[in-house]
Amino acid sequence: MDDQEMQLKVKRVTDKFTESMYVLANEPSIALYRLQEHVRRSLPELVQHKTDMQSWEEQSQGAIYSVEYACSAVKSMTNSSQYFKNIDGLLRQAISLKEQISNSQGRRKRALDPCTVKDGGEKHSSGI
Repeated sequence: MDDQEMQLKVKRVTDKFTESMYVLANEPSIALYRLQEHVRRSLPELVQHKTDMQSWEEQSQGAIYSVEYACSAVKSMTNSSQYFKNIDGLLRQAISLKEQISNSQGRRKRALDPCTVKDGGEKHSSGI
């Protein structure tokens, strides 16, 4: 019986060893197959995410540039308040000079025009 028991034990060991060798031989290929399967399923979605991110990055860069440009414009405007004050003063002087010129031209016309307005706004001519 020892011989039969020994053969049975040897058979069990060799079967287990064969099964282990089969699993070890096939395990990497199964793992690689699963990995390939995963990549095929997820790659198109990852590519779409990448293109979306690149598009968002371009839009963000454009917005950042616009904001920086606007900030620099506002900063330069705060430094130009003195120029606006000078422009305001020059405009006031121009308006004042225009009024003076208009007043002096109006006086000249009245002085040179023989038909001046008299007595309540009626015109008198020298011919009648």
